[in-house]
Amino acid sequence: MSDLTDLCARAVEAAAGDEQVEAYATASRSLEVRVRGGEVEALTSAETRGLGIRVIAGGRVGYAYEADPSPEEVPALVASAREGARFAEPDPANELPALEPVEPLPGLFDPALAAAPTERKVALAVDLERAAVSAHPKVRKVERASYGDSAVRVAVASTRGGPLEHERADCWVSVAALAERGDETQAGFDFAVARSLESLAWERAAGGAAERAARLLGGVKPATERLPVILDPAAAASFLSVLAGSLSAEAVQKGRSPLAPLVGERVASDLVSLVDDGRLLEGPGAAPFDDEGVATGRTALVEDGVLRGFLHNQTTAARAGIRSTGNAGRNSYRTVPGVTPTNLFFAPGSESPEALLARAGRAVYVQEVSGLHSGASSVSGDFSVGAAGLRVEGGALAEPLREMTIASTLLDVLKAIAGVGSDLRFFPFGGALGAPTVLVGEMTVAGT
Repeated sequence: MSDLTDLCARAVEAAAGDEQVEAYATASRSLEVRVRGGEVEALTSAETRGLGIRVIAGGRVGYAYEADPSPEEVPALVASAREGARFAEPDPANELPALEPVEPLPGLFDPALAAAPTERKVALAVDLERAAVSAHPKVRKVERASYGDSAVRVAVASTRGGPLEHERADCWVSVAALAERGDETQAGFDFAVARSLESLAWERAAGGAAERAARLLGGVKPATERLPVILDPAAAASFLSVLAGSLSAEAVQKGRSPLAPLVGERVASDLVSLVDDGRLLEGPGAAPFDDEGVATGRTALVEDGVLRGFLHNQTTAARAGIRSTGNAGRNSYRTVPGVTPTNLFFAPGSESPEALLARAGRAVYVQEVSGLHSGASSVSGDFSVGAAGLRVEGGALAEPLREMTIASTLLDVLKAIAGVGSDLRFFPFGGALGAPTVLVGEMTVAGT
């Protein structure tokens, strides 16, 4: 089997005249185990390998790809991309970045993870389910419990430099526990992500799912009122997944971001800082370079409430006359790069979640939101979504609440943030998004 960098080199060698040619190659292996009732419900594994070729000539872009090509097939793939470019609309911003040496990012790949026997991974999934069921007396079964892992190699080369290559491995568990009382059933979800089996916090995930399910039992519909709202990290990250679209330069340049004219202006409370950091190893999206080969790094998007800029790939950066922020991303070798976050997160504050509860007064604690992508718009910033959680009384969580709706705009919520917790956690919502517990000074909570 040909090396990925060899395939990329063949593509670059096939460039003609003054055209720019880019080769993006990946090889991946993945495994997933799902269990139910102590038995394996499904075990799947997959391997993918492929090459994508981008040709730019006169500002016109052509793209072609193929699964697992041989070196001899690569020139024909370049020719196919070249032919596609002939029929594309020209854009002077279509250009490839210069590929420069990138500082390695140690810790992304643990060979022991790939070498671990499948039997051990199956046993871990079974133990995950067992731990969730035994974590709380009201939890007697799980809706699903699963273990998964993947190992990925990426190589990029072009007529402007390279090749660059990196390798990463990840493993994760997810569990949805079911708590029951009489005829009522409530679900609670949790997960864990790591780069080695030894550091995978699967027991914490099992206990978290059970607790989140059990504490929603007996929920009541609240009265409609405006009051402080505490978003737990999962709920805060869900809102960040909508806001992420507004922070893309691609959306800004297409007129689809309410933040477009606000650079340099205050868009949030001075407690809010939003950061994208592709070199943060604690984040699942860490990588030494993006999917165009540009070095990743730390990009301050909002600093102390002031909007500083947006996320860019090479094309959006060329249109803006600036450097790429290293945020080119692809779904696979089959697609051209768009703009995506790496590790996008609310910078944590200094207060514990308990401290935020203590000063919230009478409030609502939102544990989960539903209908976010149908009830929220990254273009206008308006949202009205379903939520479940608990009442906050006297600095502590009290009665569970259900069938409630929270409504506002993303900018109003950002400006109303009155506290940011120290408990930053990353979630796989539309990439790698991180958030701590967040206290919003006032929101409308609609129930009866």
